[in-house]
Amino acid sequence: MSDDNIPNDPLTHHEYDGIREFDNPLPGWWLMTFFGTIIFSFVYSIHFMIMPDTGLAHEFQTAWKALQSIQATAVASAPAASAEELAAAAKDPAALNAGAAIYAGKCAACHGAKGEGMVGPNLTDKFWIHGKGEPTDVLHTVAKGVLDKGMPGWENMISKEELTQVVAFVNSLHNTNVSGKAPQGEAYDK
Repeated sequence: MSDDNIPNDPLTHHEYDGIREFDNPLPGWWLMTFFGTIIFSFVYSIHFMIMPDTGLAHEFQTAWKALQSIQATAVASAPAASAEELAAAAKDPAALNAGAAIYAGKCAACHGAKGEGMVGPNLTDKFWIHGKGEPTDVLHTVAKGVLDKGMPGWENMISKEELTQVVAFVNSLHNTNVSGKAPQGEAYDK
């Protein structure tokens, strides 16, 4: 290539494999976009990170207060069957039959028809994963569920009376030792 075709525009002082570049300024639209993003980043940072009552910190505080309100409501409406109510239900044949029907419809798919355990743990032995096997522990587990193990909380799906009945039935299965799933958890004798 001959040097006769090179325009008189200024060139950079560098040469890359025989290629020389023109020393032209950047396009105006590109410079405006570049400086505009810098200005925008300052405005954005000030508005969302520094100014009070706006931004992420305020949004977090608002969401945190809403969450605490929801949790307080959930605690207030939680089933609070006493140990006495659970003991009375355990002695009531009608409550046990109702609990057995609820268990068959909602629990047997995971815990087995006789409580022998399938996906869920065996309910007939003396081993307990959550709590010590006390009726109030079982009530808490049934009501709140164990989400990391896939068990839903039933407190919003069945009534307090039905919770009491199904817990009474589950407690009646304890120490019946039906052959099934291997023991899980710690052993507790009632």
